[in-house]
Amino acid sequence: MKKTMILSLVLATSLFSASIDFKQADDNVKRTLPTDNQNTILSYHDSIQKVKNSVVNISTSKTVQSSSFGIDDFFNDPYFRQFFGFDFPQAPKNKKNKEVVSSLGSGVIISSDGYIITNNHVIEDAEKITVNLPDSSTEYKAKLIGADPKTDLAVIKIEAKNLPAVVFADSDKLLEGDVVFALGNPFGVGSSVTSGIISALNKNNIGLNQYENFIQTDASINPGNSGGALVDSRGALVGINSAILSRSGGNNGIGFAIPSNMAKSIAQKLIEHGKIERGYLGVVIGALTQDIKKAYTNQEGALITEVQKDSAAYNAGLKRGDLIIKVDKTVIKSPMDLKNYIGSIDPKQAVEVTYERDNKVKTAKFMLKTDEKSLQYEKGYIDGLKLVELDSKNRQQYRIPESISGILITEVTPKSKAEKIGFEQGDIIIGVDQYEISNFKELSKALELNKGKEYVKIWINRGGFVRALLF
Repeated sequence: MKKTMILSLVLATSLFSASIDFKQADDNVKRTLPTDNQNTILSYHDSIQKVKNSVVNISTSKTVQSSSFGIDDFFNDPYFRQFFGFDFPQAPKNKKNKEVVSSLGSGVIISSDGYIITNNHVIEDAEKITVNLPDSSTEYKAKLIGADPKTDLAVIKIEAKNLPAVVFADSDKLLEGDVVFALGNPFGVGSSVTSGIISALNKNNIGLNQYENFIQTDASINPGNSGGALVDSRGALVGINSAILSRSGGNNGIGFAIPSNMAKSIAQKLIEHGKIERGYLGVVIGALTQDIKKAYTNQEGALITEVQKDSAAYNAGLKRGDLIIKVDKTVIKSPMDLKNYIGSIDPKQAVEVTYERDNKVKTAKFMLKTDEKSLQYEKGYIDGLKLVELDSKNRQQYRIPESISGILITEVTPKSKAEKIGFEQGDIIIGVDQYEISNFKELSKALELNKGKEYVKIWINRGGFVRALLF
């Protein structure tokens, strides 16, 4: 018995007798101040002083629906919907009571003659946009030039001259660890600056925007900082502050900014055209899983899972199972890479797509098309209406039976022509004069055929009852 115990101890000891040669830092170090001159203060004051004058306060106002708490408030309460699911049918809103609400945000001057870039969510649906310059009591009424909800960017303009325009940096040259400063107007208390570093680059799948390529920073981005500037240690713009990742609403050191290169490209198009039109491939894409990678030579790319009939990709011969690895000279490592690159290209532009099929690399050259459905939603057909085609999700949300076909009205802008006519959220456009409507294409054609008439009858289904509105 004793021999067995001794043997066991010897074996146990031998199992743990291996040694590790840990790398040890030199203990003989000297601590010093950033500068050896005791009369010198380390400061970035001069670097950010100039760019502070380019960051403005934006205040907006809009009319919203309001009501005393009732059963509709209970069913639409966020906590109730989080418990039962966000697809739980919504109760109709009380449309009798309205109130004017205000909000604050920030913006960045990008031209001396008054163009300002900000977040779309700062000015979205605003009836009035007011801009205050730093250290000035003068208020400027701003005009919306254009907005792009898919990147959460917008451009507004004020009538002023000789404004201090921001200097842009090349955001593609950023590195993790670079020192950055977030400038804005948090809580409406005036201009403020927070500091940090770049925590990560090219962040996507955050779920904030449709097109994402965020700069992540630990510089505090607080309420009111949205639309403000993220600058490097020179004071050059590297991003537009957009959002924070937080459960409580406070800053947890995870902030996101839209890269300056993306902001500059979107702003230029909005100023020139007032809208963003994107190229459209016509494919559904997914990422390579570990199992599927075994079937491909390339281990990165965007996997085509579906090809839309008569789309640019369909006509070019692309098929389900093709792995897109490059477009033009841009390497595609993920579905988001493909989405962002195609989304940055104008419609009707030629592209060369490199893809893998059956372990062979092939290329296809073709012209991009326009995502007509998306473009129609953004443009709208009737001033003041936001429209979507009916699908299983919004049918469930609005409790619309399968027997009804048409175009769903998801939002009516207060004080718009559409509201004055009598359209309401939840209405379904089912006809235009004698034409039946079931999709955007039919709606567009019907409106075009009735163009020039003094009055056009728009047939709607509201709560199961059909009525006509004169447009």
